Amino acid sequence: MAGHIQDRWYKTETGADDKIRRVKSARYGVGMRYRARYIGPDGTEKSKSFPDRQKRRAEQWLAEIEADMARGHYIDPSAGRTTFQQYGERWLAGQTTNVATRATTETQLRLHAFPYLGTRPLASFRPSHIRTWTRQLEDAGLASSYRRTIFAAVSAVLTAAVDDTLMPRNPCRSSSVNAPKPSGERIAPWTAKQAFAVREALPARFQAMVDLAAGCGLRQGEVFGLPVDAVGFLTGWLHVGLQIKVVKGRAFFALPKGEKVRDVPLPEQVGQVLALHMKLYPPVSVTLPWATPDGPPLTRSLVFTGPRGNHVYRSNFNISPWKPALAAAGLITKREGEALPSAREHGMHALRHFYASVLLDAGENIKALSSYLGHTDPGFTLRVYTHLMPSSQGRTRKAVNRLYEQAIESDGGPGTAQAA
Repeated sequence: MAGHIQDRWYKTETGADDKIRRVKSARYGVGMRYRARYIGPDGTEKSKSFPDRQKRRAEQWLAEIEADMARGHYIDPSAGRTTFQQYGERWLAGQTTNVATRATTETQLRLHAFPYLGTRPLASFRPSHIRTWTRQLEDAGLASSYRRTIFAAVSAVLTAAVDDTLMPRNPCRSSSVNAPKPSGERIAPWTAKQAFAVREALPARFQAMVDLAAGCGLRQGEVFGLPVDAVGFLTGWLHVGLQIKVVKGRAFFALPKGEKVRDVPLPEQVGQVLALHMKLYPPVSVTLPWATPDGPPLTRSLVFTGPRGNHVYRSNFNISPWKPALAAAGLITKREGEALPSAREHGMHALRHFYASVLLDAGENIKALSSYLGHTDPGFTLRVYTHLMPSSQGRTRKAVNRLYEQAIESDGGPGTAQAA
């Protein structure tokens, strides 16, 4: 037995004859009679009280505690009363991921997990609670990819709670719980006509951003944070080693996503556009914190700046001029009396997809494309863009077409080609 049962209605006394007798205590007939007591793994005493006539139940409870300790499944009853929100906030405070990732995860939990699951004690979680919650997220109209990210964050919190012996198992991993599935939607890259239409609709000082993102595959933050010394006009290479990140409205310089710096080919035409841009809009030295919103100051001469001579503010840029440019290009439609709609698929990231589609259509291999895009795993690049790769049938048609074109050019007409 892991402990013992105390009968609080009786006590033992030693009589004048030195014999031990069992007599009624001052608590006799009042309150819970039995208290099951044991020493937990942390060395402190734990207990649970039971009413009269339930001594057997108290013994069974102690036996279960002993079995759980032996199997390594023991959960401290008081710790298990910690709510999901209480533990989740402590878990967030202990994370060592970069500040932007922590801020994103904190927002996801605060908006979409704590309101539904926050008050529930960890030890009380069942798979049914997770199933109900995921359905609530679906009913709220959240995109499947976003629901999948939120689900992963909640599962990470609960996994940590299991590791800390606050709950026996993670209900998110139950066989009866289905994680939100990937959307399954394939990326539909813009056409060159659409990309250039957006470019023409932007103010002149921002037009070269489209050339840079579509011609070199940079992310929005990497475009905004591009320093002059990263542009290799003579070498034909562009060094991507800096971006501007924003966390809770505060901008700072940081390494690219995943702290993965890279070099990408700088097409001659894009280089010419950048050179002309810098002539019309001279670079400006901008000072921002480094690595975190409270980091040490770092100054860089940026290629792209706002009209007031500071860095480009992401939220302002996305609302105006980017959305109006999308509308002018016919990619989004404004309804009478309403603001321009949100269009996540038509953010600046669409230009990276355009870049990938152009390279794949030209026969570039996945490993090189993955390197240029700054992906850690070429397999990820393949999963995202595999449907854009030319099929064997397409390559066959192009090869045969080239054969006919060469025959026509060398022999002067289609008749010779047909004879061939």
